[in-house]
Amino acid sequence: MVTSVLIVGATRGLGASLTKLYSSKPSTIVFATTRSSDPPSSHDSNNKKVNWLVDIDIASPDVGRKLTSQLPSSSKLSTVIISAGYFGSETFDNPDWEKELKMYATSAIGPVFIVHHLVNAGHLTQGSKIILVSSESGSITLRHEKEGGGNYGHHASKAALNMVGKLLSLDLKEKGVAVGLVHPGFMRTEMTRNVGFDKYWDDGGAVTPDEAAESLASFIEDFDLSRTGQYWAPRGPRDIGTAEVVLGKGLPTPLQLPW
Repeated sequence: MVTSVLIVGATRGLGASLTKLYSSKPSTIVFATTRSSDPPSSHDSNNKKVNWLVDIDIASPDVGRKLTSQLPSSSKLSTVIISAGYFGSETFDNPDWEKELKMYATSAIGPVFIVHHLVNAGHLTQGSKIILVSSESGSITLRHEKEGGGNYGHHASKAALNMVGKLLSLDLKEKGVAVGLVHPGFMRTEMTRNVGFDKYWDDGGAVTPDEAAESLASFIEDFDLSRTGQYWAPRGPRDIGTAEVVLGKGLPTPLQLPW
């Protein structure tokens, strides 16, 4: 059976690893987005199988229209993974207006317009899955004094994304489209390095994007309408610093996260 997967934010980190993973599967057609006006060059033979959608900026008001205009009109997507992200670090002493706007647009506004256009264009139908890449940082319950405050835009935009996912799940349930929110894991990426989180990689159990992609893809295989609107950590509590403090010991993998 041939399946079609769309990965939004496919050139770096988790998105790039997911693109590599899915394009290695012989029966999977992969559509992937880049903000560049040209597809990325690659010597990876699997990457030659990727159908690149160019000039796609999730923080742009016309992202949904631009994306759907490049998809074949007859394509039916089995899975959409919105992995695009932006993390601008802040402190209480130095909040940043423009960074916060970009984080909210990227995490919680753009996905609404992408899903809206995909549904209206007929690309999402009964049995389709939408996976919104969130973070444990968006859980209000898991915030604990041991981790302190700051990074308002990052944490709050992920909490907003969680609400967006819940609302989308309610709107799309009758159409048979399942929507999931996921914390894919604490990753060793340029994004986390750029905000100084690389100093926590070893103690925090950070994994490579390839490792996170494997566990996420496995989780998606079993994800269906029975779990729509739920918030999960496919890799369990192992890299969530406050999980045991807040939720107790002996937590399962995968772990359903509290809002």
